[in-house]
Amino acid sequence: MDYYETLGVSRNASQEEIKKAFRKKAHQCHPDKPGGDEKKFKEINEAYQVLFNPQKKAQYDQYGKTFEQGQAGGFHGGFQDFSDFGDAFRSGGQSGMEFNFEDLGDVFGDFFGGSRKQQRTTQKTHGDDIESRVSIKFEEAIFGVKKQIEVNKFIVCSHCHGNAAEPGTKIITCSNCHGTGQVQRIQSTILGQFRTMNICSECHGEGKKVEKKCIQCNGHGRIKKVEKSEIEIPAGIDQGQTLKLSHQGDAGVQGGRAGDLYLTIHILSDSKFKRKGNDILSKVAIPFSLVVFGGKIEVETLEGKVRLKIPAGTLSGKIFRLADKGVPYLQRQGRGDQLVEVVINVPQKLTKEQKKILEQLKEQGI
Repeated sequence: MDYYETLGVSRNASQEEIKKAFRKKAHQCHPDKPGGDEKKFKEINEAYQVLFNPQKKAQYDQYGKTFEQGQAGGFHGGFQDFSDFGDAFRSGGQSGMEFNFEDLGDVFGDFFGGSRKQQRTTQKTHGDDIESRVSIKFEEAIFGVKKQIEVNKFIVCSHCHGNAAEPGTKIITCSNCHGTGQVQRIQSTILGQFRTMNICSECHGEGKKVEKKCIQCNGHGRIKKVEKSEIEIPAGIDQGQTLKLSHQGDAGVQGGRAGDLYLTIHILSDSKFKRKGNDILSKVAIPFSLVVFGGKIEVETLEGKVRLKIPAGTLSGKIFRLADKGVPYLQRQGRGDQLVEVVINVPQKLTKEQKKILEQLKEQGI
């Protein structure tokens, strides 16, 4: 077995690269994981013990694997020589070796729960993110709007202000962990016995307990409630876009920050206008006479009526552009345009006089 090949590193790899490679392969082969390989795991440990120690690495590079025969006690077959870690290991008597993972958390923490600092900080988790939806009118999406919304979420309990204790009662030291927030657990593995520190189940890592739980939130520090708030929807927002409102989600646990609120926009349809990107589409019906002679008509926009010149001979379906009458851009200055489609209005009923005039036009080939 070549130790460098076992870890998948080059002969000039740094200690950090060796450690990184060891952690990766140990994760893959750990016997407690699905598809783990105990034999391979031991080989990886053996290679790491040599290559991570500068003195042993130098001897290995010079003499190869035979150098271990000159070592008292050796290390072949797994963890036997732990001199690299000094007093990080303590005697476990007949049951084997005992680890203090507070010292070795960077190497083995992911397997056995991590260091005290990591465990304590994970208890102050921030609240969950929330998804909600709000409906707005077409013109509100174009020009922006302030909107009142209601969200059902966890908020900090106003009775205990989040500390979970009934006001006027004491917060006492946890008797289970004696205020440390952790309890010791002995775990037996293929490598021997390991002493690990785990979050106290009584106080959940806080080291303290309330003498009497808050009657409002039952000791949770937060309650579920429909909360009203006013939000500002920017001009130019489009259908299906989502606004992120930081810290407006569920309140955190044990003082953790609140989650975020993700608000999806639904725009109600409009009978007169449609949207395509940053342009607004509309239609206008004009009489046949205006098509023949040309002239001006009034066209509706979201900001009122404007005059539009129709040239003589305009065909049905012709599109005219009203500059800067469209949707504002979200990321830059300016607006799109309004595209007005002209549709010739064909009358459904004609008077006798109108029919007579059209008959004369027909005779003229018009």
